[in-house]
Amino acid sequence: MSEVSPRHVLCVLSSKLGLPEIERIAAGFGGFVLDREYSEDEPDPRMPDAFEASLAAASFDEADWAAVESHDTVGYLLSAPMMRELAADTSRRLLAATAALLSSGASAVKNESSGITHGRDRWLALADLAAGAENEDLADALVSAWVKRPIYDGQVLYSCGMHLLGAPEVEIEAGREDLTDDDLPDLVMHLDALAIYLLTDPRAEEIEDGAGFRMTEDAPRWVLRTGTCDRYDEDDLFFNPYGYVRLTRTG
Repeated sequence: MSEVSPRHVLCVLSSKLGLPEIERIAAGFGGFVLDREYSEDEPDPRMPDAFEASLAAASFDEADWAAVESHDTVGYLLSAPMMRELAADTSRRLLAATAALLSSGASAVKNESSGITHGRDRWLALADLAAGAENEDLADALVSAWVKRPIYDGQVLYSCGMHLLGAPEVEIEAGREDLTDDDLPDLVMHLDALAIYLLTDPRAEEIEDGAGFRMTEDAPRWVLRTGTCDRYDEDDLFFNPYGYVRLTRTG
């Protein structure tokens, strides 16, 4: 396993909060600091394209796009490199910090470490869900907030961002290149079920290559395949040192 420790890099846009205020609010949630090298008190014309490329779903409305277009400050917040057992808690605190920033006047937020962004209302809803949640409900909120999925490479649907929760990426064989929108819901349901399993079931810490996986006792059986992260270089923010777990068909 790689010795690389994942970290959050959060891009915060604002036209109301300056960099000192962004740093002060984030610091209140523990362990988050401003990257002074890349943060700047001026607009970045690349941001509309960057946010469009990072959308997880259609959660941006006209107000969100207007906020991105009108920003005059770009702050980059960093978490410390995360030990595996502390990653989920760090991600939970950063989600709460994200909600606090948006409630205090930040315009928009995206995560550079998984390439994901949501609209303001979606960020706030996810933070609200995570605030009082435990176990599977908390895992679901954190996956929804920080993990970009599904990404499709022509054969496999996969995630990016599980490293921020201390877990391998999840993948599932799509089985063919002519995947349609009608095929996606069932595949994504399996992808998400595997993600929640990895985050909540103690047995997931000892997954063996070739083990079986079923969503329910009478559901079709899949086979779990494990491997190292080969989609990204080790110095890439997307790199997952815990590798991946892939659902493959049995026949």
